[in-house]
Amino acid sequence: MSHETITSPAQLADFCRRLADADRIGIDTEFVSEDTFRPELCLVQVATRNELAVIDPYRAGDLTPFWKHLAAGKHTTIVHAAREEVSFALTACGQPPANLFDTQLAAGFCSAEYPASYGSVVAKFLSARPSKGEQRTDWRRRPLSSEQIEYALEDVRYLLPLHETLSRKLKHLHRLEWLADEMHRWLSDLQDSRDNPRWRRVSGLGNLSPRNLAIVREIWMWRRQEAERRDVPPRRILRDDLIVELAKRKSDNVERIRDVRGMHRGMKPEMLQQLAACVRRGLDAPLADIKLPAHEAMPSQLNLLGQFLSPALSSICRNANVAMSLAGTATDVRDLIAYRLGFAGANNGEPPLLANGWRAELVGHLIEELLAGRKSIRIEDPLSEHPLAFDPVGGDETIIDEE
Repeated sequence: MSHETITSPAQLADFCRRLADADRIGIDTEFVSEDTFRPELCLVQVATRNELAVIDPYRAGDLTPFWKHLAAGKHTTIVHAAREEVSFALTACGQPPANLFDTQLAAGFCSAEYPASYGSVVAKFLSARPSKGEQRTDWRRRPLSSEQIEYALEDVRYLLPLHETLSRKLKHLHRLEWLADEMHRWLSDLQDSRDNPRWRRVSGLGNLSPRNLAIVREIWMWRRQEAERRDVPPRRILRDDLIVELAKRKSDNVERIRDVRGMHRGMKPEMLQQLAACVRRGLDAPLADIKLPAHEAMPSQLNLLGQFLSPALSSICRNANVAMSLAGTATDVRDLIAYRLGFAGANNGEPPLLANGWRAELVGHLIEELLAGRKSIRIEDPLSEHPLAFDPVGGDETIIDEE
């Protein structure tokens, strides 16, 4: 199928009008994130039943009408690992693309691999291999060669066939609702990461005291604002290890701040003053929202139960042909055990991941039955790929439906 290259506002407006008739729209983007606060959008690729197109953001003008159309239509928007695509839409119009179908998530519900690359999913489910060769392209440079355009189009060329194949499999497995639930959860997590400060993700926090953490929070907030103002990555303003070191020193003395090893020697005096002000705010800040809730010390048998039951998670997922990394972790199993056994403070009183939605249906309920003694685990065939079996206590063997 030939493609159209959209390089003017008039072309973009005409293309958006044609998209109104599409029932499925596959999208992907090329971007560069090394030098700016937010990734710089360099190219948008679009596929429908009848069209392939690339949109050049540097020449097509404001892309907000395009993102608004994706958000408002009744079509299905097909993507693969679409964190940045959704972020571009949220930044442009405040809404994600409508009716998202992520082929990476969908593949995790009918295969053992997650997260799987686009090429891996195409190869597994369509027996095709997208062409490679331009992974190191600087997509900001113009003009783009025909080879670069063709490479970019490969990332949307198979999205509609993947949607058809994966939808058919998920419908047969009665998992379309699982995918819808996970898409909703994924979108909520993405929105939360954009709206709420993520200062606790600073590396090296370790066992810092609440007062140290209050200083980390103030410096992190300043760094984010400064990076956004200058449109550079936050790490170029101040590295994580320097934030932690300043928090440990707890000094608002400008000279002591300047003398921290690794601090930019060219840092302007006003920035040093701003850092000192951050430290002072952290020293004076109330700590009620910094302190983590006290947790009850978990008894030693909890770890033993977790070690014993964690293989059940792996076995259940393999039998059901669901990626274990999508379903949960050994920590999630321990969280469920602690919650069901009534340990105070477990998961802050909230139902853990494996007690909710499709994860409870697939894994959680079975683990609860094992805890309650209503089912048992036995080794059915030590040489089998699926050596474990789960039997009702005093009843017939339970067969896990691989479909």
